Amino acid sequence: MKCNLPGRHSLFWKLACLLVAFCLLMIWLSWSWGRYMEQRNQFLSDEARGTLTRYAAQAEQAWERGQNAGVDAWLQDMQQREASWIGVVGGDLQSLSEHPLTDKEIERLTFLRGLDWPIHKKGRPWMRVPFPGDPSVGSLVIELPQRFVPGRYRVLWRVITNGVIPGLFTLLLCVGLYRLLVVPLNSLRAQANAWRADQLNVRLSSRTTNRSDELGELGRAFDHMSERLQTTVALQQQLLRDLSHELRTPLSRLRVASESEQGLEQLRERIGREVDGMQRLVEDTLQLAWLDTERARLPDESIQIQALWEMLTENACYESGWPAAQLQCSVDSSCWVRGHLNTLAQALENILRNAIRHSPEGGVVRLGGQRDGEFWHLWLEDQGGGVAETDLERIFLPFTRLDGSRPGDGGFGLGLSIARNAVQRQGGQLWAQNTGTGLCLNMRLLADVDRASADVIAGEPAVTVFQPQSV
Repeated sequence: MKCNLPGRHSLFWKLACLLVAFCLLMIWLSWSWGRYMEQRNQFLSDEARGTLTRYAAQAEQAWERGQNAGVDAWLQDMQQREASWIGVVGGDLQSLSEHPLTDKEIERLTFLRGLDWPIHKKGRPWMRVPFPGDPSVGSLVIELPQRFVPGRYRVLWRVITNGVIPGLFTLLLCVGLYRLLVVPLNSLRAQANAWRADQLNVRLSSRTTNRSDELGELGRAFDHMSERLQTTVALQQQLLRDLSHELRTPLSRLRVASESEQGLEQLRERIGREVDGMQRLVEDTLQLAWLDTERARLPDESIQIQALWEMLTENACYESGWPAAQLQCSVDSSCWVRGHLNTLAQALENILRNAIRHSPEGGVVRLGGQRDGEFWHLWLEDQGGGVAETDLERIFLPFTRLDGSRPGDGGFGLGLSIARNAVQRQGGQLWAQNTGTGLCLNMRLLADVDRASADVIAGEPAVTVFQPQSV
C-alpha cells in the first residue's frame, strides 16, 4: 500500500509541531522547575548555611580562647539567642564543654546531617557543622532552628508545580488548537448558516482563505462553491424573469390573433409562427440553464475544424440565402482540436449565425486560426460594424439584444451565452473584440496533437463524420 506523506504546508505538521513543543515544554518544566523546588524544599537556604557556618566559627574561636570554659560561656550566650539544642564536640564526638553528653544526646549524634545534605523528614534535624579553621579539632552540633527548616510551603509548591503550571500550559495548548482548528471551522459554520438563510453573497475572511493548509483549501473551496451557487441561482432567477417577459409578447399576439376576424389559413400560419418562436425560446433557455448547471466533464474526441466549418456553412447558406463565397475559411486541414462534437458545433453555429445576422448584405464572414502551443486560437470576423467597448462582455449575457430588435426577430439574445458556456465546458475560452470593420469572436481550444501528427505522416486528412445540432 502506497502511503502519501502530507505536504509541506499540511495541517499535520502544524499540529505535530504544536504537540511536540508542548511535550518538550512540559519535560523542561518538570526537570528545571522540579529541580528548583527540590532545592527550595529539601536543602538549606543560603541564609541558613551562612548563619550555621558563622556559629561554627564563633564556637571555634571560643574553644581557642578558653578551651572548655570558653565553649561553656559561648553556649550560654547561644541559648539566649536560639531556642534549640546546641553543642560543641570534638573529632571523637565527645563534648568540648565542661558538661558531658547524655546517652540520648550521644544517640542523636549518630544521625547528624551536613549542611549540603537533603532534609526529607519532618521535624527539626540535628546538623553537624565542622570548624572552618581546623575541622579535625571539633564541630558545632545544633538542632536546626525552626526558621531554617526547609519545605514550609512544600504542599503549596507541589500544587503549583504539579497542578497550576501544567494546567496553564495545557490551557495555552487548547487556545492554540482552538485558533488553529476551531476558529476557521466556526467561520465555515457561519458561512453555511448564511447559505441556509439565503445569504449567498457571504464570503470567508481572508485570514481563513489565505491559509496554506487543508483548512485554507477547504475555505477556498467553500468560497468557490458559494460563488458558484450564487451565480447559478442568480442566472436561474434571471432566466425565469426574462423567459416570462419574452413569452408575454407572443402570447399577447396569439390572443389578439385568436380574437381577430382573419381567415383560418392566416390564423393557422400566425399561430404556427408564434409557437415555433416560443418553442425555440424555451429550448434555448433550457439549453443555457443545462450548460451552466451541468458540471460533469463531456466526453471529448478529435474534431477537424475545416470539416466542421463546411457542414455548418452549408446549413447557414441554405437558411440565410448567403452564397458560399461570402463564408470564407483560412484554417487548413491540420487544425484538429479535442472537444465534444455536438456541443462545439452548436457553439460555432451560434457564432456563425450571429455574424451573418449582423453583417450587411454582401458582407464577408471569415474563420481564421493559428496554433498557439497546446491550443488552437480560432477567430470569426464579421463586417457588422462591431459594438461599443463597454458591451464586449455584455453581449454574452442572456437575453442581450443591442440592436433593440423585437423578441424573436432575429433571435432572443441567447446564442452567444450558449456558445460561451459550451466552449468553457470543453476547457476553452470565448471572448470578443472590435476590428474596426466588425466584431471578432475569439475561441481558444485544446489542440489534438496526436491526430494532427498522424495526418502529416499519412499525407492526407482523415474524414470525420458528425451531426451538429441546430440551435
